Amino acid sequence: MTAEAVRTPSSGSVAVEGRSAGWLSGTAAYVIWGMFPAFFGLLSFAAPLDILAHRVTWTLVLMAVVLAVTGRLGAFRGHNRRTWLLLCAGALSISVNWGTYIYAVASGQVAQAALGYFINPLVTVLLGVVVFRERVNRWGIGAIVLAAAAVAVITVGYGHPPLIALTLAASFATYGAIKKIVPVEPQVSLSAETALVAPLAIGYLAVTAVAQHHFAAPLTGTQLALLVASGPMTAIPLLLFGMAAQRLPVVTMGLLQYVTPILQFLWAVLVRHEAMTPTVWVGFVLVWSALLVFSTDALFRARRSARQRIADPKEDPEWP
Repeated sequence: MTAEAVRTPSSGSVAVEGRSAGWLSGTAAYVIWGMFPAFFGLLSFAAPLDILAHRVTWTLVLMAVVLAVTGRLGAFRGHNRRTWLLLCAGALSISVNWGTYIYAVASGQVAQAALGYFINPLVTVLLGVVVFRERVNRWGIGAIVLAAAAVAVITVGYGHPPLIALTLAASFATYGAIKKIVPVEPQVSLSAETALVAPLAIGYLAVTAVAQHHFAAPLTGTQLALLVASGPMTAIPLLLFGMAAQRLPVVTMGLLQYVTPILQFLWAVLVRHEAMTPTVWVGFVLVWSALLVFSTDALFRARRSARQRIADPKEDPEWP
């Protein structure tokens, strides 16, 4: 038996193990995000701005520990002005996203938050077309048109535009676009983004701590522990997502992402019993139809690309 014959099963086994690890980490990340309404519902004793400030602060603490353990604290040095401007833009967009989501849970509008993450992939495609001049086929255009119709119908159902959903989708799509072009690893960029807004968060917590000392009862140990836990609850799924993105195809990650809004929507309807008028239901069905068109087209294109790479290895970007 040749050395190559011995190595081949081993490399195949490593690839399978890598995919398995990717599935586990990716699924875990999206399930954790899907359970956010349950977790942030436990923080109803605090105002949304308080929760956001704690979330930023404790995420920074945890990421600093992660970078210290991995010997990456020096990774902040050497970045140029453009990179720091992109990190500032990323910090702003993700802060808006986090704050809006916390407000959605606190105000009992989890279904709107789920809607935001349902339409996020389509907003991302639209942003790619407008900003990066990416091309989209007729099925993608059809999915975007269906999503726009859904927003119009839901606007009629609510009596006003679904601002929470639109803000969540737009802020996260913007954050994703920034992450696409910023030349910094995910762990370092998340740490930098939280470090940039941490002075505001810590300053806010200091001011409110003084005010609460005079006018409000102090936090209990359990309440403080829950606020501290918002850091790991934020950072851990992001780290798991990063692991999955390295091991799974983009199409697989794109399909897995629907786990989050599905769980959030089920929580809103089955647990919180949020009101859903017939018109709003029609809007959600239109959104799901748009996602079905979009996902089916993505799957067909991925399979066609795979067949082309098998037929002509030179089409494979990893071909030597």
